[in-house]
Amino acid sequence: MSYSEPLIKRVVAFFDCQNLFNACKKLWGYSYPNFDPVKLSEMLVNCCQNDSWVLHGIRVYTGIHNVKINPSWHNFWHRKLLSAKNIYPSLYIFTSQLRYTNGIPREKGVDVRIALDLVRMARLKEYDVAILFSQDADFSEAADEIRALAKEQSRWIKIASAFPFSATSNKTFGVPKTDWIRIQKSEYDACIDTSDYRI
Repeated sequence: MSYSEPLIKRVVAFFDCQNLFNACKKLWGYSYPNFDPVKLSEMLVNCCQNDSWVLHGIRVYTGIHNVKINPSWHNFWHRKLLSAKNIYPSLYIFTSQLRYTNGIPREKGVDVRIALDLVRMARLKEYDVAILFSQDADFSEAADEIRALAKEQSRWIKIASAFPFSATSNKTFGVPKTDWIRIQKSEYDACIDTSDYRI
């Protein structure tokens, strides 16, 4: 059963920062996370103005290095997120300290937090459209849960995954069971953060 679309659709963007960075690095060769989450969110929402999309929130999630083990990357993310917060004061930030196995950093708890927030905010009717900047297939289970909630609440909800796209790559795919929003390199480059927080 389909439900009527709201006239104005509240959009919340969810950034899986490490997943987005790794995808851009593999596809386009960028050596550090140079995306601006505010510009990317606004760009996609503006592209869907004819569908009455209105940006309602931006949420960023990332693992961060231990300051004692890797102070440069720890400080990079601290400066980058603080700058984004200054531009978009209502920005929600979730960080989790990276765990190290044989010196290799691994993210823990970030994907779970994103999935929980996606489902919780859908249950509380805090968005009509969720844009997930990630290609992590594990989020397909959250998409299933959101659609079940939409059915229980008898309301229209869209969940989409946005990801860097190249027609020459066979790895440019979105999260299963979501609507796919392909980000071309020219669109991404227009949303690059001009500040280099590695300095």
